[in-house]
Amino acid sequence: MLYVFGHKAPDTDSICSAIAYAYLKNKLGTEAEPCRLGEVNSETKLVLERFNAEKPKMLESAEGKDVILVDHNEFEQSAKGIERANILEIVDHHKMKFSWDKPITIITLPWGSTATIITKLFSYHRIEIPREIAGLLLSAILSDTVIFRSPTCTEIDREVAKKLAETAGIDNVQEWGIKMFRAKSAIAEKSARDIIFNDYKVYDFSGRKVLIGQIEVVSDEEVLERKEEILEEMERLRQEENYYAVLLMVTDIMKQGSTLLLASESSEPFEKAFNAKFEQSSAYLQGVMSRKKQVVPPLERVFSG
Repeated sequence: MLYVFGHKAPDTDSICSAIAYAYLKNKLGTEAEPCRLGEVNSETKLVLERFNAEKPKMLESAEGKDVILVDHNEFEQSAKGIERANILEIVDHHKMKFSWDKPITIITLPWGSTATIITKLFSYHRIEIPREIAGLLLSAILSDTVIFRSPTCTEIDREVAKKLAETAGIDNVQEWGIKMFRAKSAIAEKSARDIIFNDYKVYDFSGRKVLIGQIEVVSDEEVLERKEEILEEMERLRQEENYYAVLLMVTDIMKQGSTLLLASESSEPFEKAFNAKFEQSSAYLQGVMSRKKQVVPPLERVFSG
């Protein structure tokens, strides 16, 4: 049995790509099962319900298992016991930070979503994409490209999404995308920690661990009204886990910009990375929407300099 899974704190691309790629593997004659490494968020729940897909089972440990990683390649973002798993493949759209003791299949392309790559793999193998799988893949692309607004979005993402929408029977892609983001950005019943952990990854910048979370909303007002509460929880989390910093991106998809909230030993490297002053532990960056492309790279440069 092959176990296919995305990263910790799974987002829609991570979950839907795992489901779709496991489906493709089964069609190609290899028994595969999609898994998850954490609870799905409210956006992903909506997508799964809309396209009649079951939530993948939780994978407690990858140790001793044959596995495929989708939407990630860093061990810190992967399953418990990943160092002792038999990794067979990686399908990802992030930069590579991976080393293994034997050759494996790695498919990585600079597109806006892992789902875009997997859609192309269906075409390569000449396997028809059923309506429900097309809906999952489309939703993953809309989520990761912020409805085509993210700087990570490419023309290939747009072209693939158009074809998937036709197969899935989605007439108004923008309308469906907004509905997805409204579901994800509903925070009234979420705790401050739930907001921080909505979509997060932990990075090691030259020995300094930084948690970078992101919540994408249709309007940032509801989140920023709770700014002090969230910052207090970020500082509490930083001390508990001994992180150098906890950074939260509050991304307003309509304004096409992000407010960065920061709890850190020092704001200096962050101010240098983004050429911005953090006043009262926050800074607004117009046009910044992608953690992968616009937040992590400048931090890597500053911390390694």
